Amino acid sequence: MKTQKEDLKDLTQLGRQVLPSKQMEAFPNHDTDRFFLVSLHTDEFTCLCPMTGQPDFASITVRYIPDKLVVESKSYKLYLWSYRNEGVFHEHLVNTMLDDLVKLLDPHYCKVSGAFNVRGGIDITVESEFCKTPKSKEILA
Repeated sequence: MKTQKEDLKDLTQLGRQVLPSKQMEAFPNHDTDRFFLVSLHTDEFTCLCPMTGQPDFASITVRYIPDKLVVESKSYKLYLWSYRNEGVFHEHLVNTMLDDLVKLLDPHYCKVSGAFNVRGGIDITVESEFCKTPKSKEILA
């Protein structure tokens, strides 16, 4: 089924100039009768160390199996951008991202991974997942 005009009614950021925002948006999934995987990835994520204010750089990957909604990618980009000047521990960041996506989408499955660049000789990777429908994870195998 192609995208319908009704699918666009709740999207306020797509096609407009907007600032960074924690407000992600979603559109209807027309294929709720099947499990399919959506992957979002960036190597350009930045936030700040909450203690020193120094920049942290990371690759962020989101993999999810939608139920009724799909995240709109521009709103997701603006969401990521909203962390650029925010001090946050890596572990808190990844879990907050997962919570925000689950709240917005109520997906069958969602996993957020953050691979943070080396700082002080240590790189940190944080992964957090949510699973509403265990059968959906079979497509990940």
